[in-house]
Amino acid sequence: MRSFHRLVMNTVLASTTNNFLWFALTFWVYIETRSVIASSVIGGSYMLLFAASAIFFGTFVDRNKRKTSMVVSNVSSLVLFVLASVVYLVAPAGSIPHLNQPLTWVFIALVLGGAIAGNLRGVALSTTVTLLVPDDRHDKANGLVGTANGVAFALTSVFSGIAIGQLGMGACLVITVAMTAIVGAHLATIRIDNDTAPHTHDQSAESPTKFDARGALHAVQAVPGLLGLLFFSTFNNFLGGVFMALMDPYGLELVPVETWGVLLAVSSSGFIVGGLIVARRGLGLNPIRTLLLVNMMMWTITILFPIRSLVIPLAIGFFLYMVLIPIAESSEQTVIQRVVPYREQGRVFGFAQTVETAASPITAFLIGPIAQAWVIPFMTDGPGAQMIGNRFGTGPDRGMALIFIVAGSIGLLVTILALNSRAYKNISRSYAEKKPEAKTEPKPEAKPETKSETPA
Repeated sequence: MRSFHRLVMNTVLASTTNNFLWFALTFWVYIETRSVIASSVIGGSYMLLFAASAIFFGTFVDRNKRKTSMVVSNVSSLVLFVLASVVYLVAPAGSIPHLNQPLTWVFIALVLGGAIAGNLRGVALSTTVTLLVPDDRHDKANGLVGTANGVAFALTSVFSGIAIGQLGMGACLVITVAMTAIVGAHLATIRIDNDTAPHTHDQSAESPTKFDARGALHAVQAVPGLLGLLFFSTFNNFLGGVFMALMDPYGLELVPVETWGVLLAVSSSGFIVGGLIVARRGLGLNPIRTLLLVNMMMWTITILFPIRSLVIPLAIGFFLYMVLIPIAESSEQTVIQRVVPYREQGRVFGFAQTVETAASPITAFLIGPIAQAWVIPFMTDGPGAQMIGNRFGTGPDRGMALIFIVAGSIGLLVTILALNSRAYKNISRSYAEKKPEAKTEPKPEAKPETKSETPA
């Protein structure tokens, strides 16, 4: 547990650093361009790369030691952030914020790549719960990971907003490179006992191929109802692409960037609260039911907070939403850790990330142009403003609010249907019947006997 706790602390530092630059980039591009399309393309590109790399990351984790995966993640992020800094320095002054400049997109791609490389660490950390934590404490350990993510998000939100508003992108790059190097130095001091490639725990298992999508799908299909659970999360993420594309523009329409960063930090403390709730109380006897009930509450909040363009409802709604996220994520992780064999968990977590996040870029890419070209004009001076503007309000923020409400209504309906589905009953039965897996260390090679030199 001591090693696990140190890994969680290291992950807080790593996540804060990676997301600091990623958030700073998103804020910076929107402030410089005031383009919802640009924000949605950047957010969608992140999720697209996240989805495309997840199975590869999962397979890499199943082929290698956990610490090796984390070290590779850290070094890759550091190299890409250094290259992004070089591009920023050599680019002509003031050219990078302009979206028609090739160097702008090279810079964005390098920052995206560095942030994406950090996700390899996330897959590895999810499987260390199975390796290092007793089965009856998996849900609470996942809650601790959720708390760590909440701390990272809170720190990222406030510091990235203030840094962009007061220091600029150049200072953000320097901070990121320095912190990534410090995280790597700390990781080098952490020892993980019994840290072997997972397939070696089963002497009959072969090492998976470098991109084992077939093995991941086979492991998912072997558990009744698990594929349905993943598809439910996929649909939720499809709607969640609305948040990726519009949340920052919506917030920045209401308050300055420094205030928005602080508001995100304060509201995201809910992420910490939610993680602590799971770490202390667990998820109950049926984490799948907990997951669905939490989703019902999340979509209800999505419907309510944008009814008026006021900062207080936004802050309260966002806080409650963030409380629920770690509970939902911990529920899914706890189920996978119980029903999927340890040697296949990296691939299954990678597969889950791929199918669940692949939907978000589609929505993000679509919703930005739709919002800017149709819904925002519709609610600014178009038919929508004339029909409901006197009660709902008008302007760009009200157009984005309308999209939030529609997405929340669809999500709530689908969650209610899922709660009454056969897949829900099957995965609940699989979780209840599955016994914790005994993780045995690889047998050491027999040492040749040595004859005693002591005289008889």
